[in-house]
Amino acid sequence: MRKTTTRNEIKMKKVLIANRGEIACRIINICKQRKLKTVAVYSDADANAVHVNMADEAFHLGASRASDSYLNIKKLMEIANISNADAIHPGYGFLAESSKFAEKVIESGFTWIGPSPKSIALMGDKKTAREVANRAGVPVLTDTKLATREIENGGAHTDDELVFPILVKAAAGGGGIGMQIANTADELPGAVERTKTLALKAFGNDEIYFERFIKNAKHIEIQVFGFGNQKAIHFGERDCSSQRRYQKVIEESPAPTLERSIVNEMTEHALRICQEVDYKGAGTVEFIFDTVNQEYFFLEMNTRIQVEHSVTDMATDSDLIGMQIDLALNPRSIELPSNRIPKGSAIECRIYAEKPSKKFIPSPGKLETFDYSGFETGVRFETGYKEGDEISVFYDPLIAKIICHEQNREDTISKLIRNLKLLKVSGISTNINFLIELLETTDFKSGKIHTNFITQNY
Repeated sequence: MRKTTTRNEIKMKKVLIANRGEIACRIINICKQRKLKTVAVYSDADANAVHVNMADEAFHLGASRASDSYLNIKKLMEIANISNADAIHPGYGFLAESSKFAEKVIESGFTWIGPSPKSIALMGDKKTAREVANRAGVPVLTDTKLATREIENGGAHTDDELVFPILVKAAAGGGGIGMQIANTADELPGAVERTKTLALKAFGNDEIYFERFIKNAKHIEIQVFGFGNQKAIHFGERDCSSQRRYQKVIEESPAPTLERSIVNEMTEHALRICQEVDYKGAGTVEFIFDTVNQEYFFLEMNTRIQVEHSVTDMATDSDLIGMQIDLALNPRSIELPSNRIPKGSAIECRIYAEKPSKKFIPSPGKLETFDYSGFETGVRFETGYKEGDEISVFYDPLIAKIICHEQNREDTISKLIRNLKLLKVSGISTNINFLIELLETTDFKSGKIHTNFITQNY
């Protein structure tokens, strides 16, 4: 426990960023704009990382594995005390949706730049999240069932009413990590075992649940921002249907083919969920949209800033991370952007160190060339790497995000393609050519991409 002050007496002057990569760099830049000092943390693999050199101070966390460094709550709290930080921003991933970490930060007298531990716990657990959605009158897949008992090897000892195919998903985390599809009852035990193993590794929790698989669905999410006292606003929708291995690769706002009446219903339902849990801060409510029946269902809520928040920033001329920090600085004086409805077209491509021809397996190694100096004006490029850096095997292989915004979708797609071709990367394999190819397809240009499109076509 900090001895010199209490949480109510804190005047925020220094922020510890409990993360790495492009999100850490982004938070540091926004803190500097507000004259806040920054504290970076790093593992062995990140000793010379960009975010380490950007911050005012940097402290070593531990070995390269996330469990020894970015997931080490005890060490993070020690550094927060040693550095005399006033606040902690978790970014996304790692401990961003850990109610335990949020509680520890607040109990220790620091300002937590994120939702309340209660909101994180409620919406982070898929069972309670669906209960919240039901109370709020939000559509939930009717045949979704929690896998509350073990499935014996060699048989499909399941509830008779399960309708195949189904998805086996981790209850404790988002992002599609560990998700498996079971097309028949015979495939279910193997899918359960694989999901539990991956979930335990990624989230430290192997609880799973079943969800009806909707073929050729769209993944739509609503960006929300809550102020507590059951007050919340939204910033429109994002279409995140371009996915490989259930992980997003292209996101855009607004969704190109959805009727505005459906989007309006989704935003209203997203705000009801925020009110139900008295949400405070940035968050995203995700829906699965059945393109055949024109129905949507609640998937989950991510109680943090997301990788794709930059799309919404550009589509609405906002600064969501800036709003997070301003809310922590002084909730009464936070300025809301004048426009919160997406205008024109904003699209983001995630650039990964991976091999698309080898089922998108990661491609770690040295960034021998990394040159984006030739980009056109207005291109937003976010990265945590520089030329000569090593893409580590220990973390997500995301290298950078490129985001473009124009008055119409056709121009945005064209601008993205031109600038992806200007990006020079060597030393590792990337998905750049794959992204260009996907953007150039008739299906993408017409907005017909669905969550299974890449699996079916690549």
